[in-house]
Amino acid sequence: MNQDVDFYTETMAKVYTEQGHWAKAAEIYRYLLDKAPARQDLADALADAENRMKEAPEKNSEDLVPLFREWIELLLKYEKLQKLRKMKDKL
Repeated sequence: MNQDVDFYTETMAKVYTEQGHWAKAAEIYRYLLDKAPARQDLADALADAENRMKEAPEKNSEDLVPLFREWIELLLKYEKLQKLRKMKDKL
């Protein structure tokens, strides 16, 4: 069994919903509905998550990776620039 699926619970789906991670919440609700197809509350929660997923972009930490890379590169360049200025001042 997939380790992620071991944690597919209503509570986890609600946590993802509260955090705005609609795709992950919908994935968990689909899994739970497969296990208990008669549960209307899960079907309603899935429909809500899917609707919100269409309305709002998914929060994704991977979107921040390029920004952090750029930030680090700028910090390194700034550091080099400061060293060059110090060397220039000594001359």
